[in-house]
Amino acid sequence: MGGSEMKFRVAREVLADAVAWTARSLPPRPSVPVLAGILLEVDGSHLSVSGFDYEVSARAEIDVQTSEIGRVLVPGRLLAEITRALPPHPVDITAEGPRLAITCGNARFSLPTLPVEDYPSLPSMPSAAGLVDSDVFAEAVSQVAVAAGRDDTLPMLTGVRLEIEDDLITLAATDRYRLAVREFAWRPETSGLSAAVLVPARTLADAAKTLTSGPEITLSLSSGSSGEGILGLSGKDRQTTTRLLDAEFVKYRAIMPSESLSHATLPVGLFTDAAKRVALVAERGTPLRCEFTPGQVTLRAGGTDDEGQAEERCDVDFDGDPLTIGFNPTFLLDGLAAVHTERARMDFTSPLKPAVLSGVEEPPADDAPAAPAQRPGSYRYLIMPVRLPG
Repeated sequence: MGGSEMKFRVAREVLADAVAWTARSLPPRPSVPVLAGILLEVDGSHLSVSGFDYEVSARAEIDVQTSEIGRVLVPGRLLAEITRALPPHPVDITAEGPRLAITCGNARFSLPTLPVEDYPSLPSMPSAAGLVDSDVFAEAVSQVAVAAGRDDTLPMLTGVRLEIEDDLITLAATDRYRLAVREFAWRPETSGLSAAVLVPARTLADAAKTLTSGPEITLSLSSGSSGEGILGLSGKDRQTTTRLLDAEFVKYRAIMPSESLSHATLPVGLFTDAAKRVALVAERGTPLRCEFTPGQVTLRAGGTDDEGQAEERCDVDFDGDPLTIGFNPTFLLDGLAAVHTERARMDFTSPLKPAVLSGVEEPPADDAPAAPAQRPGSYRYLIMPVRLPG
């Protein structure tokens, strides 16, 4: 049982951070006990902290002072809780047979180890496809993943479609009630690259959010017969892989309206606050009613005698014939939170057809008279309307 002899010293904050990051990807209900473990491997002056559940792998590498090299498998979540709670002193870790000893200041822990020989080999990182700025990638993934479905019986809807066309990446996700699309530039290894894969949204969102310690993320895709269907992401001293979803994504470009008959320019902060207030009385499943007229929008919810009622007006720029349309308030607020601009544009074709929300780029300060421009294709959030009573 357990691993080989191993002994090293490491800074507490560095160890706790690496263990916590790796433990995020551990399965809550592992199919076999060893998959609940975190693998500690010391080679030279480097410690590798790894986790794998056959779907997602995570590995962090940190510098340590080594006395003896070796590898050991320990209960992952317990190790994360312990390292997070240790006092601010260097940590000494020793593995001898079936136990792992942790000493930090006056605190001492002894943990059972798991059979390291039963632990599966982590997948190798696929070949690098290119580089993307880590902050751009994190923002883009968060904007799109909000629209992904949560129903695992429909795997197509739980993923983010990642399309590569030369130096442009397009991300798209939908749960059938809304669709989010984001485009951004990146730096491919070879020109003319074209690929399209479906990545589990939760895994992609978590990885993008936590791989921001360095300025860039290396994106890797498997090709050929070895390791088919794997996406790899690596940042500074950290790397993660995930198996891709084998499902057909919807032809989302056909869903996006090509023209609009009217549009509103919304002050995102004020409109969001008003929508949140009015939505307080919207019972589960009931819509937020939006009545657009030149210069303003009136938000309403509730309305029957046995429930609360709310109404609030908000100043907006509106171009077109007066329009009354209903939205799921949660879906509308998700989209407003994702545009990341002070003003947003909402395009309409009819009260029963999808509306499209997009960010509005403000003009430079020294060019104030210029009209605001719609951000060119960077982020679009399509939302299905809800049929209003009556």
